[in-house]
Amino acid sequence: MTDATELAASGPPAIARVGFSDLSAALGAGFRDFRRAPMFGLFFSFFYVLGGILIFLELDVLDQSYWIIPLAAGFPLLAPFFGVGLYEVSRRLEEGAPLDWAAVLGVVVRQKDRQTPSVAAVMVIIFLFWMFLAHMIFALFMGLEPMTNILSNWQDTILTQKGLTMLAVGTAVGAIISFVLFSLTVMSLPMLLDREMDFISAMIHSFQLVLQNLVPMVAWGLFISALTLLGMAPFFLGLFVVLPVLGHATWHLYRRSMSFED
Repeated sequence: MTDATELAASGPPAIARVGFSDLSAALGAGFRDFRRAPMFGLFFSFFYVLGGILIFLELDVLDQSYWIIPLAAGFPLLAPFFGVGLYEVSRRLEEGAPLDWAAVLGVVVRQKDRQTPSVAAVMVIIFLFWMFLAHMIFALFMGLEPMTNILSNWQDTILTQKGLTMLAVGTAVGAIISFVLFSLTVMSLPMLLDREMDFISAMIHSFQLVLQNLVPMVAWGLFISALTLLGMAPFFLGLFVVLPVLGHATWHLYRRSMSFED
């Protein structure tokens, strides 16, 4: 059950070894869940697709780039709640429970009174910290030159020694921050749906799982990134399939990698 009033406090999980076969099995199970309940996946992914399209229009068409950061900040704020919806669908399919819109959405809404908002807050803080570092790295290498000049003459600025060095440093810093965020949240979000636990403990257990299974979990994170980028290619429409499949797969990977003594 996922209602906080029906969950007893959980102790620490037993962390299993995760292999590439587990990643493949979780991905296959995620695809099957999407095929069994496609409308739920399409519903929750709609918000990501819409957000991506709005960001593209603001930046490329309307030339209102000042909306980019507020729109982008909404993703880490809302993403945990959308993810919970996909995890709940997979949980119900796993248990043979009825798939009811009111019940699934009710679980999502109830997360506001549990630990999910705290995870969302951590994600927003990390996002804002990355934005600060990105601006600082840009200023260190490119000085006070406006970003608009860089975008309009990128060949003459980015394809220089300073520009390429900036890209290399920014990519390295971004990769470290992405790894930390991925490690903290990849298992903590489904864990907080499934168990009654404080978000700090859940994040610690998630980070421990990644460290104990570093190679396959880093590969999983890279695979998620690559598949998400691929889904964005046809004007974000591929995310209608990619995001639900990955969300369902995350639930199944959580179930394969962590176990609790009830």
